[in-house]
Amino acid sequence: MNKIVWPTIDSKHLIVDSKQMLKLEKEMFSDGMPQEALMEKAGIQISRWLLKKKPLLKHGITVFIGPGHNGGDGAVIARELFLNGFYVQVWCPFTIKKTSTNNHLNYLTSIGVTKLVERPDPNGKELWIDAVFGNNQKRKVDNTLIKLFNQKFHNKYGKVISIDIPTGLCPDKGEPFFDNAVKADYTLVIGLNKIGLTQDSALPFIGELHHIDIGVPINKLSKIEKKIINVTYKDLKNIDLPSLPKNSNKYKRGRTLIIAGSEKYPGAAYLSLRGAISSGAGFISAVLPELVAESIWQVAPEIVLKGTMTTNQNGNASLFSALKNIDLNLYDSLAVGPGIGIDNDDWQKSKDYLIGFKGLLILDADALNRISESKLGSKFFIERKFQTWITPHIKEFSRLFPNIEGETNVGLALKAAKEFNISVLLKGANSIVADDEKAWQLFGTDSQTARAGLGDLLSGFIAGSSAIDLTLCKKITTDFFTKYVLLHSFAASKCKTGSNAYAIGDELSKLMRNRKTRQIS
Repeated sequence: MNKIVWPTIDSKHLIVDSKQMLKLEKEMFSDGMPQEALMEKAGIQISRWLLKKKPLLKHGITVFIGPGHNGGDGAVIARELFLNGFYVQVWCPFTIKKTSTNNHLNYLTSIGVTKLVERPDPNGKELWIDAVFGNNQKRKVDNTLIKLFNQKFHNKYGKVISIDIPTGLCPDKGEPFFDNAVKADYTLVIGLNKIGLTQDSALPFIGELHHIDIGVPINKLSKIEKKIINVTYKDLKNIDLPSLPKNSNKYKRGRTLIIAGSEKYPGAAYLSLRGAISSGAGFISAVLPELVAESIWQVAPEIVLKGTMTTNQNGNASLFSALKNIDLNLYDSLAVGPGIGIDNDDWQKSKDYLIGFKGLLILDADALNRISESKLGSKFFIERKFQTWITPHIKEFSRLFPNIEGETNVGLALKAAKEFNISVLLKGANSIVADDEKAWQLFGTDSQTARAGLGDLLSGFIAGSSAIDLTLCKKITTDFFTKYVLLHSFAASKCKTGSNAYAIGDELSKLMRNRKTRQIS
């Protein structure tokens, strides 16, 4: 397996499914870690997190104790908060099954914690803690309980915190087992991040996601197969892209070619080029529709126009006439697709030029749609023997790979990357970047990146950034792809002048300038 060099492999970054987490816990128990000690550690760590947020606790706490180990964690939390002087009551919606959980519960009542007989009132102001079912959830939960929690969540009189997994939410798919799941203001995930919690489908349920470290040994983490890495803006501090030599000229600072836009979508060309310029690449060339080519010198005079594309009767761009006159292998990277529209006959004539390009090929938007509608289909990627990155959203992905199935977007991206020997950016609220062995799950990014035009900006930025790094590294790995996507999202989050693509392009230019002096914060 290729070594992951960014970010660091630790419990904060690693994402696992429910079976992997259970296997880890069993290994720790077989090595001598008592189950009660792990429960105690989880409960105390969560209590420390809560005690730093005392406004949540000022009206008291009601802990819902589940029948298993998650309930035991909740009982430890209840004990610690009670001993720190807060009013605590507990309620058991199900019969307790684990001896250790029952022992903790008996101790709670012995020290004066109130054990409710009737279900608590959702209109109260106290904090509710969902410690009912954690990582072991496998089926739907009593809908009455979920409705009770969600009545509390929606009335906003007090917060809801779920321990490890909101009750009723599948830890692997990130979807409710049935119609609904508990909606939490905070989810405190224990040990390692669970894959379901980082999926777009989980966002309505998890609230703010926080990691609770319980000290899983690093040697255990390194042995986990199918590594999926959680990436956030905090990881930009260690992004460590290579710095250019001071004596590098424009040709040694990355050469990229952008093929974008059409009479129907001229704006996509402008935005793609804006992204490439913001990367700081030394030599940016373009093949553009005639409508855009006539005016590009007015808005981006630094762009070298290498050819123009004619337009078919539907306003879509024709690539072939331009491609046949260009030596593509003069370029480190080539981005094709934003706004070119669909022209199947043109794609059939043009595809061999792209298949034979020896540099990094970045395919976005209508290039992917053309492939999905072509005779060759996704076998295009099999025919191409050189490095290829693609940037679909989920609908484009489904059209491109109709036979690939998976429980999560991470699984889909990994399968496509492995089968077709490509790197995949599967766009979403929490985008995923994957190659044939590993995946990076972006999490906690800014929702303002979900706007028209930002995908075009991203394609150009990836093309320019990769061209720079290819002049230094000859071949770049998929973690570079992830870094470019994260930088693009971060620029959107920091943009104070608006969230349109052009304003974010300006912010991205500033960000890349600061990156050279390690000033990202």
